[in-house]
Amino acid sequence: MNAGDRNIKRCVSCDGFGWFEDDFSGETEDCDWCAGAGYVYRDAQGRDRPIPQSDYAAVAADLERLDLERLREMGYQGQALKPWQQAIRKDTQLGRDPYRDDGDA
Repeated sequence: MNAGDRNIKRCVSCDGFGWFEDDFSGETEDCDWCAGAGYVYRDAQGRDRPIPQSDYAAVAADLERLDLERLREMGYQGQALKPWQQAIRKDTQLGRDPYRDDGDA
């Protein structure tokens, strides 16, 4: 498949993560559908196939762009936040700034 023919899409099985985590044991394993890449080639008939490792160098920029788009959809803004700066931790023990003298978050 040459650069003009490739149609890279997010893996529908793992939603771009490339792996699965067992909710009970915490064990992880690569997604069989995309072979752990998180993305697949989709042909004109809508069939998906894993991206071969030999193609990674040729599609690396596309994969990086697609993954950044996926992260932005999840709320990533390009910078790391300390736990007390994260909205999800507001009003929790980790939402308190340990460096503030008054103990307020």
